[in-house]
Amino acid sequence: MNGKRIVVLGGTGFLGSHLCERLLRDGAEEVISLDNGITGDESNVTRLSELGNILPVRHDITEPIRLLGPVDYVFNLASPASPINYSQLPIETLRVGALGTENGLRLAREKGAVFLQASTSEVYGDPLVHPQREDYWGNVNPIGPRACYDEAKRYGEALVMAYHRAHGVRTRIARIFNTYGPKMRLVDGRVVPAFIGQALRGEDFTVFGDGSQTRSFCYVRDLIDGLVRLALSDVLVPVNLGNPREMTILQLAEAVRTAAGGGGRIVFQPLPREDPKQRRPDISRARLLLGWEPQVSLEEGLAETLAYFRKVLGISAPAGYESTEQGPLLM
Repeated sequence: MNGKRIVVLGGTGFLGSHLCERLLRDGAEEVISLDNGITGDESNVTRLSELGNILPVRHDITEPIRLLGPVDYVFNLASPASPINYSQLPIETLRVGALGTENGLRLAREKGAVFLQASTSEVYGDPLVHPQREDYWGNVNPIGPRACYDEAKRYGEALVMAYHRAHGVRTRIARIFNTYGPKMRLVDGRVVPAFIGQALRGEDFTVFGDGSQTRSFCYVRDLIDGLVRLALSDVLVPVNLGNPREMTILQLAEAVRTAAGGGGRIVFQPLPREDPKQRRPDISRARLLLGWEPQVSLEEGLAETLAYFRKVLGISAPAGYESTEQGPLLM
């Protein structure tokens, strides 16, 4: 990415801001973050100015994107991504997945840029195949409560491939599995920040269902490395990016409790409709084509994430606790 001019759609969000940081550290000439701020936080990128030339632009990408000068890469990470956000913003989620993705593709076509689409494991729905390979077409309810996000991402993938076939746009598709780390929001409805917030506040852990449903959790630094490797490759087919280490939600709660040095009881709540029972990526394609696999253990990743949230909440670490946080800008 050295010397490249790069556009990140959704650049002020959790993944987008980490990607902007990585690109600047890799020597990008300029990184332009386009975000309407609906779920992101502009301070996530403005504080990166000490690393290089970062330009935050407040823009709704469902409207046309007009930029002067060359663009080498367009990364599309723009979408509400947490269950709370997309359940409250279903129409906005569908619009950014459709209109926003096409406007990003039009920009890439105009500039002759590589376009990377951040898709999701949600395209597999409640999978009937386990683990999930990229050639699995999924089990998605198109009118269910999660459909606005699932179908927006599925449509986005179809649109990306249509632009590649019809217009020769150099496209990449990453199917991202559960990712966690600093810069998440405690109240966004995803399980890792929810458990961490409860642990740090001394509250009980809320588990939906009986806790036997499984997920695979990838630390954000690993995920961003996968996105950059994919963008730099010539791989046209979708690629799963996630951690194949699978665990139950109850096991995750215990891991967070241990990492935080204690916590409350586990209390159970009804399982949301159509919550997937199992989710684990087959990353054979990423290993083979990108030379990529996760490097950060859950224990290390939780330690870094806890250090971040302790700082956000102004909570001192317990005696004997040693942060493994890597560098001030991960805060």
